[in-house]
Amino acid sequence: MAAVEVELETGRRPRLSFAKIEEVIPLPNLIEVQQKSYQWFLDEGLVETFHDISPIQDFTGNLILEFVDYSLGEPKYSVEECKQRDVTYAAPLKVRVRLINKETGEVKEQEVFMGDFPLMTEKGTFIINGAERVIVSQLVRSPGVYFGREVDSNGKPIFTASIIPNRGAWLEFETDANDCLWVRVDRTRKLPATVLLRALGYGTNARLLELFGENEFIRNTLERDNTESEEEGLVEIYKRLRPGEPPTVESARTLFETLFFDPKRYDLAAVGRHKINKKLAMGNRLVGLRPASDIVDNDTGKVVVAAGDRVDRRLAQRVTEVLARSGKRDIIALDEEGRSLKIIGNGQPPLTVKTITKEDIVATVNYLVNLLTGIGQIDDIDHLGNRRLKSVGELLQNQFRIGLSRMERVVRERMTIQDVDVITPQALINIRPVVAAVKEFFGSSQLSQFMDQTNPLAELTHKRRLSALGPGGLSRERAGFEVRDVHHSHYGRMCPIETPEGPNIGLIGSLCTYARINEFGFIETPYRRVENGQVTNDIAYLTADEEDNYIIAQANEPLDENGRFIHARVSVRYKDEILMVPADQVDYMDVSPKQLVSVATALIPFLENDDAGRALMGSNMQRQAVPLLRTEAPLVGTGIEYKAAIDSGVVVLARNSGIVTRVTSEEIVIKTDNGSEDRYKLLKFQRSNQGTCINQKPIVRKGDRVAAGSVIADGPSTDHGELALGRNVLVAFMPWEGYNYEDAILISEKLVKEDIFTSIHIEEYEAEARDTKLGSEEITRDIPNVGEEALKDLDERGIIRVGAEVRPGDILVGKVTPKGETELTAEERLLRAIFGEKAREVRDTSLRVPHGESGKVVAVHVFSRENGDELGPGVNKLVRVYIAQKRKISEGDKMAGRHGNKGVIARILPEEDMPFLPDGTPIEVVLNPLGVPSRMNLGQVLETHLGWAAKVAGTPVASPVFDGALENEIVEMLKKQGLPENGKTILYDGRTGEPFDNPVTVGYAYLMKLLHLVDDKIHARSTGPYSLVTQQPLGGKAQFGGQRFGEMEVWALEAYGAAYTLQELLTVKSDDVVGRVRTYEAIVKGDNVPEPGVPESFKVLIKELQSLGLDVKVLGEHAEEIEIGESDDDVGETAKELGIDIEGREGDEPYSPAEEREDIEDTEDIEDTGDIGADKEPRDVYDEDEVDVRDVQDVSEVDEEGFDKEEFTEEDSGLDIEEKEDELDDELYGGDLDEQDLFDEEAGAGEYDEDSDGYGIDDDEDEDEDV
Repeated sequence: MAAVEVELETGRRPRLSFAKIEEVIPLPNLIEVQQKSYQWFLDEGLVETFHDISPIQDFTGNLILEFVDYSLGEPKYSVEECKQRDVTYAAPLKVRVRLINKETGEVKEQEVFMGDFPLMTEKGTFIINGAERVIVSQLVRSPGVYFGREVDSNGKPIFTASIIPNRGAWLEFETDANDCLWVRVDRTRKLPATVLLRALGYGTNARLLELFGENEFIRNTLERDNTESEEEGLVEIYKRLRPGEPPTVESARTLFETLFFDPKRYDLAAVGRHKINKKLAMGNRLVGLRPASDIVDNDTGKVVVAAGDRVDRRLAQRVTEVLARSGKRDIIALDEEGRSLKIIGNGQPPLTVKTITKEDIVATVNYLVNLLTGIGQIDDIDHLGNRRLKSVGELLQNQFRIGLSRMERVVRERMTIQDVDVITPQALINIRPVVAAVKEFFGSSQLSQFMDQTNPLAELTHKRRLSALGPGGLSRERAGFEVRDVHHSHYGRMCPIETPEGPNIGLIGSLCTYARINEFGFIETPYRRVENGQVTNDIAYLTADEEDNYIIAQANEPLDENGRFIHARVSVRYKDEILMVPADQVDYMDVSPKQLVSVATALIPFLENDDAGRALMGSNMQRQAVPLLRTEAPLVGTGIEYKAAIDSGVVVLARNSGIVTRVTSEEIVIKTDNGSEDRYKLLKFQRSNQGTCINQKPIVRKGDRVAAGSVIADGPSTDHGELALGRNVLVAFMPWEGYNYEDAILISEKLVKEDIFTSIHIEEYEAEARDTKLGSEEITRDIPNVGEEALKDLDERGIIRVGAEVRPGDILVGKVTPKGETELTAEERLLRAIFGEKAREVRDTSLRVPHGESGKVVAVHVFSRENGDELGPGVNKLVRVYIAQKRKISEGDKMAGRHGNKGVIARILPEEDMPFLPDGTPIEVVLNPLGVPSRMNLGQVLETHLGWAAKVAGTPVASPVFDGALENEIVEMLKKQGLPENGKTILYDGRTGEPFDNPVTVGYAYLMKLLHLVDDKIHARSTGPYSLVTQQPLGGKAQFGGQRFGEMEVWALEAYGAAYTLQELLTVKSDDVVGRVRTYEAIVKGDNVPEPGVPESFKVLIKELQSLGLDVKVLGEHAEEIEIGESDDDVGETAKELGIDIEGREGDEPYSPAEEREDIEDTEDIEDTGDIGADKEPRDVYDEDEVDVRDVQDVSEVDEEGFDKEEFTEEDSGLDIEEKEDELDDELYGGDLDEQDLFDEEAGAGEYDEDSDGYGIDDDEDEDEDV
């Protein structure tokens, strides 16, 4: 069958589609999950919450506070401004409140401001403190009643029933080996179930037996029950819930009533009531049984089911309604063996009844008893009919409710305290708990996540994510296999492919393409109705538990032109089975073959030819593709690229139809048909959350006619309105000199030269000038001890100019911080006397480009208090600098296709050395053929073949998932373009011109460059920060850490007997504090490296043993006791001796120097020492930063021996030490100035004794007399 010549209008590019199944309904808006839920919250959720706590009465019942209605004002800033100013995009929430005084009849009404409420942007996100965030929907167990079955140690089945509310006490029933029924109230010890039933008002044994019929299980339970009456039952429950308190019948009754029947304490929510009614409905429970008497509809007098007839599923709903209307609660029915059973229903209370009822409890016990006789169904808690979604709206509502209930307490207290006559609603209401609850939710909830903005698909998928984690959900550790597994009810609701690989596998999923969420939070998926073998275009949305009742045909089942099944027997799904049934038994049919996968998975062509594990990687890696400088839509797509691009919100759509009158790179103006003008501002080179570049460019020209809703500008990773995550490149599957060993990739230099995989990355750096205890910091160009060369790109304010090229260590923002007037030492006083007050009392805390970063300054934003910008407390000025880099593809970058075929670039070959086609075209990428057979992702090979044909034909093609091009269609297309049918050709070696031995598969594949770029990963360290306790280097690039030499690595060196290397690694390169300083010094001076000393970790070990009360002594070779440097056990002491701050900080310790040090009373150091908590990478050690040893808490600033030449200068003289060395020698020491002297002078104590093993401190001498 040849390709169906269908031209899909996708964006502005026609595609040849291979689809054979017509789409009955279009894809829904892909982010409506977020938008609809938030809209519900604004329209109904807020009202509901206010309604729940209104009215608030004081304890006397005299004052009543009512919430009448509410309104949302206009947001203060636009979305763009909020991002720039680091504020939340929110609108003021105003509530009309009425206060009624019953005694006087006085009514006061007021509008009360209840804080700013975050608004959702058009794209379904929130801007919180300037950062774009997404609220992920949570999959939780639905409230309702659940029956389960376990097997005890003797192999006897034990049945359980749980009534789980949305909030409130759980009620759990269970049976035991002796056929008794037990109940647990709110997770306490178990009681006989009859005790609970007595407490409900069925006091006597006779009453209970009458209720349940003559029943052995109830009889067994009564034998275990010590209570006789309702009162005793209540008291017994009270004793369990409040052990140790004296029970009275009244207090017991009150407790019991509030526990289950008080709407404020117990809430099933509409969904819980719906689930309970469904489970306990008499009709559903009678299916397959024969009623002993006629079931008659009282309204019409008709017999619905005659006595002795079996009730079938189609009648179930009708039977439930008839019995509920007639008020009949129970019915006797016969099972297969003719045993009679009593079936008790719950009377189907309306959805507004949000608490549990007595009837619910009785019906639950009855269901459990019936389970013991084999009638009834147990529930599968992993079934999507029993799990529901809490989306943004509901999560927010719950949070808001928590805030309001805290506020309610405050209001009650104030009502009693304040004077009744002068009281106003405004004075009663404290909005802080409400504001705090909402703020906390958006800022720190597990479900409020920093949006993944790597590319448009990443944004879209993030908004459609479903998580089973979070508050009230599961935890990674406790989640077993069953919860994570793919379940038959996921079909069309939750994607079986897209989930993370790692600890969260199966706990985080993605919504399917056509799925939607109903009013109860259950996921529904659409089906076409089938009547007597005739498929209609009538669409029904079914939830997972409704679907279990029907037989559903697959979307690819062939139909004739009248919509009837061609085959007499049809392949169908029923519950968890796949069957073949006669065509007339089919109830529904899938609407599309892609309805069972998510958007990211539906973007993989030939998904049907890929192994699921690899498809999973493909789905996940598409989200990590970096937006490229020049985008290109895939030659082989699936036809939903345009939908994904449009719904992600990154492209610009025309609001109205009209004619384009003006186009610039920054703005498009369209004259609409009704004569008005529409202006569209485009985003230019903005930084995304992940540091990738967001840039929009127009794709219409002046004079073009545009229709409403058509794409007029492309965003990042889109090409003419289609998603374009990578590039089409010419690939060959062949080995090449071993450079594609282990999935490595060999690429042609052409990809580098022609910027095919070049991307732009933007980093943001900020400096703030704060008020410190010693005065204000200043942003200035006048920085102590910095040459003019370093300042050449700063403007007169001390801020870098836009367009400057910067390298690591360059100053971006000049900033000085006042320094404390410390007691001057004699030599400092001498320097002052000689050079006057030239050395200002400030130190340089400028913002510099961190290690390994460079680029061009593309934007600078300055915010200051004077201009009325909102800044944090104590901040006077804030400067943000944006640096952009163009990153060409390079060795070490990770690339991937859409089929989970990932690899790292191993070598970039000159174009002339690449293998070439017979016509001389050089191959662009060489992939390893061994990456295909064992991985079973043949999709990549089919894509390559079809891509070649499409490229030569010049038409992009669409091969939708599960409905794509067949093998013979690909062969056909290759033949048509005059290409070899098997897709293979002889290649020639670019170096020798000789042909390779065998023909090679060649074609065009779509490859993406992923965010795992080598530039972000490469890292090296010589010296840097150390951990406080162990004194070992920190780990990780962000902490400027070292490489861990672990236990196994030690074994490797031991195996080779590399003793000295090993000793060095474990001492002077790690935590021998004194040794590493001296080693550094020896290297600098060119001396021999000294003997290693005792590592700090050994001292820590000894201290830990001593703390356990063990007397540990360290003995030398001749059994003499060795003092383990008591003097430097104290880290601070050592620091003083060495004149170096060896106390590097732990990576994640939030640290404020102001608390730790008296001499610097300055909080700004947090940013300047590269505090990791502040999202900054610590500045490098060998940056030539001028740093005062006393002021720095972080060794990353100080060279190992604690001394920089410039440090000394900056602190004392303002001169360049190289030039003035001799003068200084004579002035200060009357002799040769040696680094070591300076070193001691810095330390302010001690002499270095060459012969001894360290720095001795002469305690008797006064420090001043040293020099």
